[in-house]
Amino acid sequence: MTVTFSSSRIVGLLGWATLAGLPALGLADSPTESPASPHTITANAGVVSNYVFRGMTQTWNKPAIQGGVDYAHADGWYAGLWASSLSDKQYADGWAEVDLYGGFNGKFNADWSWTLGVIGYLYPSANYDGITPPGPNQTYNTVEANAGIGYKWISMKASVTLTDAYGYNEGTGYQSDTKGSSYWDLTANVPLPEEVFTKEVTLPLHVGRTHYTSDLASGRDPDYTDYKIGLSKTFDGGWNLGAAYTYADNRSVYDKYPSANDATDTADLGGGKVVFSLTKTF
Repeated sequence: MTVTFSSSRIVGLLGWATLAGLPALGLADSPTESPASPHTITANAGVVSNYVFRGMTQTWNKPAIQGGVDYAHADGWYAGLWASSLSDKQYADGWAEVDLYGGFNGKFNADWSWTLGVIGYLYPSANYDGITPPGPNQTYNTVEANAGIGYKWISMKASVTLTDAYGYNEGTGYQSDTKGSSYWDLTANVPLPEEVFTKEVTLPLHVGRTHYTSDLASGRDPDYTDYKIGLSKTFDGGWNLGAAYTYADNRSVYDKYPSANDATDTADLGGGKVVFSLTKTF
């Protein structure tokens, strides 16, 4: 069956399309959506019952206030700033840690990903010359390069210091400098089944290995392994509640660790710790 249209019928159809506000042969304007911005900026703030970094407390086993700002580009570039309060008993004359970082996140496919980056750990006003008795004029500031690979919710990352690790060298109690020290991190954020748990509940699992390129001046090996297992729940509005158990070994070095302010005041930097966290993402 062949259907033909006269010129009058075509004009009529175009008129109805125009009256209906529908696009017809370009005679009616079509609504257009603004292209999505390639830039994303997020912020976060929170509190933790104990700031534990790579298995070691940074707050002398006390709570900390934390927060940061992150920028990400759709092409994969990222940069950010993150800060936390800490204890001057571990970082002489220090009161905060400020991290500046940037890099690139990429994907091989929907499941496999990779990352390259650099991060600077800065400790404003903290210096070994604030130790009692005073040490050398040496900051704790550290710069690391990192590279990692991920599969779905499993990731592995290697970090290597481009400077002395936290100022560890011959003048601060080590046999030599500690450039090239490394940290290996294997982490899995396992999504738990919704039929058993509520939505957005994950099981964080982690094991990491810290290696320093120098032993302590006393001859002891400062290397250690740390572990973590926890539960994390995300709520509406960007809230997240977490609880975790962490443990770091090499008790001979990090148990009864002396304070920078008073050698008779000691704390267990590693060992087993239960940490609670509450964060908000904006």
